[in-house]
Amino acid sequence: MTDSNPQRVALVTGASRGIGRAIALRLAADGRHVVLMSRSEGPLTEVRSLIEEAGGHASVCACDVGDASALAAAVEGVISEHGRLDVVVNNAGITRDGLALRMSDEDFLDVLNVNLMSCFVTCRTAARAMMKQKFGRMVNIGSTSGVVGNAGQANYAAAKSGLIGMSKALARELGGKGITVNVIAPGFIETDMTANLGDAVKNKVLEGMALRRLGTPEDIAAAVAYVSSDEAGFLTGQTICVDGGLTMC
Repeated sequence: MTDSNPQRVALVTGASRGIGRAIALRLAADGRHVVLMSRSEGPLTEVRSLIEEAGGHASVCACDVGDASALAAAVEGVISEHGRLDVVVNNAGITRDGLALRMSDEDFLDVLNVNLMSCFVTCRTAARAMMKQKFGRMVNIGSTSGVVGNAGQANYAAAKSGLIGMSKALARELGGKGITVNVIAPGFIETDMTANLGDAVKNKVLEGMALRRLGTPEDIAAAVAYVSSDEAGFLTGQTICVDGGLTMC
């Protein structure tokens, strides 16, 4: 899939590994200039090299998305440097799992700050440029935990559920300006976060999945590629569960 305008600029947070890395590689392959964002610059340079070796275009922007003022300034910097911002993929996230009765306020708020507040800051800042362009694609990476909940993840589920409500509100506010806002909610994906799951846990998960396999980062990247494309102009305010049939939502 290649957009009609190869000059589109896409910002991907949490782009140094896993799902974010796969999304960045896919969007670059589809013709966008991809701005890679993560806390540390080092890991991003490898992703940029891979993109450039494949004939794509990318740049690096190191930023702690948990710092709202720094994040807003970084997004403004991207807009200033490139003169536009067409696609925003909010992928950066953290976990602080634990049973609710033992969860500290700090662990709850840290997850909300990184997984929800940062998405709001990025979308709010990007919206100004997108409104002027009368075009924009905001893609927020949620989770099936935000759709059906998950024991031991009250903070994570709250953040991802909040992301769905926020995205619907933004879709209503910005739709008249040609801006779409959607959520991609991954299920169990083969990443560093799931690598430590024991076989017993994995087998239990697989039993509840129609496709009987874990997903790959590329599965998520393919969904993001579509909802962020020109062709997806009539799709907004939706939560798409890419989960192998785990939730059937």
